[in-house]
Amino acid sequence: MIELTSVQNPKVKQILHLRDRPERDISQTFLIEGYRELLRAADADWEVNLLFICPALFLGMNEPTLIERLTSRGTELFYCSEKVFRKISYRDRPDGLLAIAPQRHLTLDDLSLKTKKPMAPFFVVAEAIEKPGNLGTILRSSDAVGIDGLIVCDRCTDIYNPNVVRASVGTLFTVPTVEARGEDILLWLNKQGIDILAATPHAEKEFTQVDLTSPVAIAVGTEQLGLSERWMKQATMQVRIPMMGVADSLNVAMATTLLLYEVLRQRQLKK
Repeated sequence: MIELTSVQNPKVKQILHLRDRPERDISQTFLIEGYRELLRAADADWEVNLLFICPALFLGMNEPTLIERLTSRGTELFYCSEKVFRKISYRDRPDGLLAIAPQRHLTLDDLSLKTKKPMAPFFVVAEAIEKPGNLGTILRSSDAVGIDGLIVCDRCTDIYNPNVVRASVGTLFTVPTVEARGEDILLWLNKQGIDILAATPHAEKEFTQVDLTSPVAIAVGTEQLGLSERWMKQATMQVRIPMMGVADSLNVAMATTLLLYEVLRQRQLKK
């Protein structure tokens, strides 16, 4: 185990650089910070290259077991002083675990339709989401209902942004996630016979009034403008979420969660 006691160490600088997207794009690596996030990465057999620990900041008793799991797979271990770890941490209250891992890049062809499972194919298409926290929350909700994949369309936010990893609470490692161009996604969905559901305040039907038990992809758009005209025109179903107050829309992650759970509710009733 190597000890890091200086904030000027090259490894410290490497970690700090990975906070920025250009460095992540060049190195094809990213940061995973936190016990829950690293545990889910380990459970998903995600490779972890380097692991930085500070036992003084551990919050529980399970960290040594996780560290042993990772190092037994070849992860290189570094012990950090508390000063160094607080420097490299992305969080206000770090828990003493941070890692560098390689990125994975799936394609649309890697997505499984799982035709033998009880539920029909079920996806989310997130078009040009700008805020990492929203993308992370969409991942978390997607994991909760068991979707077959999240498709990031014409990305604005890097899925390996540390705030995406954090807001997803590690579900980035459990939800198959693909980044692709809008035209390619539309062709793929059409080829697979998957309906597109879009939410708009102008729709006649509420989201609980359409049949969502068939193969479906929930399409959601930017925080400010919503879905683009292209996706609205391609949607086979348009629904609205009732708004009874002065606000005319919901946060995109909240709206996505409502739609996800409506799909799950309908399919559970159909069993």
